[in-house]
Formats: sequence, structure tokens, C-alpha cells
Amino acid sequence: MPRRRIGFWYRFAAVICKPPLVVLLKRDWRGMEHIPAEGGFITVVNHNSHIDPFAYAHFQYNTGRVPRFLAKSGLFKKGFVGAAMRGTGQIPVYRESTDALSAFRAAIDAVQRGECVAFYPEGTLTRDPNGWPMTGKTGAARVALQTKCPVIPVAQWGANELLPPYAKKPHLVPRKTHRVLAGPPVDLARFYDKEMTPELLKEATEVIMAAITRQLEQIRGEKAPETPYDPRRERIEQRRRTQAQTQTQGRRVEEGLGK
Repeated sequence: MPRRRIGFWYRFAAVICKPPLVVLLKRDWRGMEHIPAEGGFITVVNHNSHIDPFAYAHFQYNTGRVPRFLAKSGLFKKGFVGAAMRGTGQIPVYRESTDALSAFRAAIDAVQRGECVAFYPEGTLTRDPNGWPMTGKTGAARVALQTKCPVIPVAQWGANELLPPYAKKPHLVPRKTHRVLAGPPVDLARFYDKEMTPELLKEATEVIMAAITRQLEQIRGEKAPETPYDPRRERIEQRRRTQAQTQTQGRRVEEGLGK
């Protein structure tokens, strides 16, 4: 299947976004040969800065296969931003509504049309203290198993040094380098043609996240933690710690009253 034309809106967005990115970030981009020249596929990318979607989109745009991101539905509604999101073919996500699954259906349709759909499988900025990928959500695995399309793991590092997670001001000096490493497709064949149970999707997602993490280890020249940061587990542990502190304080109050 031939590549889809990039189109006016994507070219217009590139004219606006590329010059500041070129000024702010040096580039060390590798692995473009793993981006399929034609046909539908998924890229799965780590997320560690509010500006890394723009930096990553710059990399992907330069491969000739523009990405279709999943983005909050509110961005599509009004004004110039909404027109640009619709015009560039991004995919709205309706969170906490009966339309929540429509994004996955739209992503499947896009892949089957021969598009590239880009997933941030962590679902949000990493909360790992050292910037490593967290546990992932199962959306990318669901689309991948439904379509059996190539899944390209992509790791990036450097945009987070320009604008760290949750920071309000960028660190402009010295000029940072945006490093990207795309790897060969993730082998998910053993999950094909099986019932897509939560357990199966979780296991496939773990394989995808491990592939992204290996790419990031190469970029950083370091080993990632053996166990990925799990926000859900951390919330449970935090509640346990809070309950334990409350119980300890209650005992101390009771002991004080008993004196």
C-alpha cells in the first residue's frame, strides 16, 4: 500500500514547528531504516517531557511517514488548534466516556488504511524518578494484536533535559541534544489469534515496554531498573503508608491521653 500524502496541514505545522526545534535541539537520530516504507504500522514511544511529542514528530516527519497521535478530544473542538488536529489526521481520545473505545477503533482503521499511528503507551509523562519508562497501558497492544501490524519501539532522550517533566521553564543553555533510536519490530507473533484477555494484553504490553526500555538503555548507556515504575502500585503503597502513619499518630494520641 502506498504512503499517504503528507498533506497541507502537516506541512504547515512543520513550517511552524521545525525552525524552533532546530534552534533549541541538536539531533542524534538513529534507526530510521526500521520505519516501514509503506503499509500501516504502530510506533510506541516513551514520554518524558511536555515537548517531546513535537521533537518526536519532527523525527517521524523526516522519515516521510507522518504519525497520527492519539490526543485529548478537547483539542479538536475549536479554533486553529482544532483545525490543525483534524487536518493532520490526529485521533481524538474521549476519556471517561462511552466513546473511550472509539480511539482504538479509529487507530485500527488508520493502520488498516496504511497509516502510522504513534502511541505513548505509558499514557502520561513518566513518573519514574530517573526518567525510565513506566509500566504501560494496553491500548497499543490491543491495536497491534487486532491488526498484526509492525510495532516499532522508539526511545527518545534529550527533550526532557530542555524541559524536565512538570517544569515550567526550559533549560536553554547549554543547547541540548534530542536522541532518538528506533528499533526493529517487536515480535508479538506468539500472542496472535488468541483471546484478548486482560492477562494476554498485559503480557504483550510488557514485551512492548521492554523493547522501548532496551532502546533507551542504548541511548543512555545505562541499565534500567529491573522492575518498571508502576504508578498504580505506588498509589497503593502511598495509601498504606498514610494509613500506617494515621494509625501510629492515633496510638500516640491515645497513649498521651492515658497518662
